[in-house]
Amino acid sequence: MIELDIKKTLDQFELEVKTTIKEGEFVALSGESGSGKTTLLRILAGLEKSQSFINVEGVLWQDEKSFLSPQKREIGYVFQDYALFENMSVLENLLYVQKDKKLAKYLLDITSLYELKDRSSKRLSGGQKQRVSLCRALMKRPKLLLMDEALSALDMQMRVKLQDEISKLHKEFKTTTIMVSHDKSEIYRLSDRVLVLKDGKLIEDGKVEQTLVSSFKAKVLDIKRVEDNMVVIISMGEQISKITISLKDAKNIQVGEEVTLDIKNLTPIITS
Repeated sequence: MIELDIKKTLDQFELEVKTTIKEGEFVALSGESGSGKTTLLRILAGLEKSQSFINVEGVLWQDEKSFLSPQKREIGYVFQDYALFENMSVLENLLYVQKDKKLAKYLLDITSLYELKDRSSKRLSGGQKQRVSLCRALMKRPKLLLMDEALSALDMQMRVKLQDEISKLHKEFKTTTIMVSHDKSEIYRLSDRVLVLKDGKLIEDGKVEQTLVSSFKAKVLDIKRVEDNMVVIISMGEQISKITISLKDAKNIQVGEEVTLDIKNLTPIITS
């Protein structure tokens, strides 16, 4: 169990987040830009000072009198910009964290990177660099894995592939994970629970299905009548799906336009 009572004065507002996270839970941290998400991760990592209480599985990381240094916090941190050592090979980046060749080989195998183990990290593609960054973050088998929009710079096909690998690694290592993301399809695929911040305050906290109330934007590819309903073929990123709606609702949408779908019943709620 992780107990958090985060408090920090920022330029525009007070960051105040109090919650608990279960061991092994995958939590998405969402909200508008500038709402305090990255600051919250940095406080957890010990990279920013604050007036907070943090207790991780019975180990006190911070309170009014004590502050555990980042090096002593059992965390893995995956940044958006990879933060790899470009003068090192893929394998050397992992072994720099922990001299455990068996674990490094396992992580590189599971992410299809072992054949690239001797390649310089500066010669990797963006997707390969992010996989190395993820593997490196898991080298110490951290109690807490933090990911700050780690996949946002990648194309959709690579994002979906890495989402699958993140899910696989999360189940394998059972690491408690907090992921900052604006991508609701990514949140839906990966997380058990969503925390939504606004102006530094926790305004929503619940299961994915309960929290993402205006979830997906989709493009209408085709509309067909089937008996007394209309079947709408839609594309969401790289995925193509179909939904059934009433004749009345179908009058408000046209092929080629973009709609926003209500995740609870997958009906169009906004046309743009």
